[in-house]
Amino acid sequence: MKKTIFITGASRGLGRIWTETFLKRGDNVVAAVRNTDSLKELVAQFPDNLLVLQLDVTDKKASFEVVSKAKTHFGQIDVLINNAGYGHLGAIEELEEQQIRAQFETNVFGLIWLTQAIIPIMREQKSGHIIQLSSALGVVALPTLGIYSASKFAVEGLSESLASEVAGFGIKVTILEPNGYETDFSASSAMQSKPLEQYDAVRAALQEGNKAEDYGVPEATSEAVLKLVDTENPPLRLILGKAGIQWIKYAYSERMKTWDEWQEVSVAAHGK
Repeated sequence: MKKTIFITGASRGLGRIWTETFLKRGDNVVAAVRNTDSLKELVAQFPDNLLVLQLDVTDKKASFEVVSKAKTHFGQIDVLINNAGYGHLGAIEELEEQQIRAQFETNVFGLIWLTQAIIPIMREQKSGHIIQLSSALGVVALPTLGIYSASKFAVEGLSESLASEVAGFGIKVTILEPNGYETDFSASSAMQSKPLEQYDAVRAALQEGNKAEDYGVPEATSEAVLKLVDTENPPLRLILGKAGIQWIKYAYSERMKTWDEWQEVSVAAHGK
């Protein structure tokens, strides 16, 4: 069945791949991007199915306006994929205030504005699927990626709460948790703080543990995303990539060990 997909961050990386995937199978796509010229070729190829709208997701007013335009153009919005975001590299001590605020403005607040804008439409339809882009780093944090992880941990928490809030309206929520992929995430699309030499050893150790096989093939995510939007009962969380599954399972096993070891102290702290 043909769907209308609203996707942010559609100009490159996974967002671009998913946009093309939906278009090729005949879905309608609303692509929200900073630079509309980036999708000129796709507009020429899919003039009836693709609506490209300029958007900086940090602009709340503009976010509500483009959602309204999309609804007017296609008549409905079945799926929102909150994909816009970027990574910031830097140890916590290295982060400047504006860098911290900018990371949250895009990865968290931008996601919230689009979510708030779409809910009334989906509530009126009595159906819809909101897909929030988190990360394996929204479950497991790594050194020098703390502020990025913090933004994705925020996405995890607010999206889990959202799922309970909107379930009665027929709206589904899924948190996507990709591991690393062979995109420009760590290159041109990432920001970096001015490094302090005191953290050179931390960076070196992280780089040493970096393995090429841990990074997935971006195009391989397409089939998973199609299955996700087509299923009647989508999961609250979906990990993308085998490395992510390993990291997250290990992290939770370690957490359970610690919680079990300290259970007596935890229970005593209840007080009754």
